[in-house]
Amino acid sequence: MSDRQDVFAQVAAQIEPFNKKGVTLADGTSFAKDLEWDSLTVMDFVAAIEDEFDIIITMNMQAEIETIGQLVDAVLKLRAEG
Repeated sequence: MSDRQDVFAQVAAQIEPFNKKGVTLADGTSFAKDLEWDSLTVMDFVAAIEDEFDIIITMNMQAEIETIGQLVDAVLKLRAEG
């Protein structure tokens, strides 16, 4: 598996407790539209992702991340910078 596939699998595992509707996860899955998360759920999830990958996702970056694929790319970028 590639790094991206590994990160996607880890992100998907973090999403599961929050995936109340059992949405099938893909790169294009939207947190707001598909998963129907409110801002509190997003904050809890971001904290879980930051802990999992030992990264910091800034508020500006959070505002730009709308899909799982965008989050995976952001995690890869932040880990490369770290």
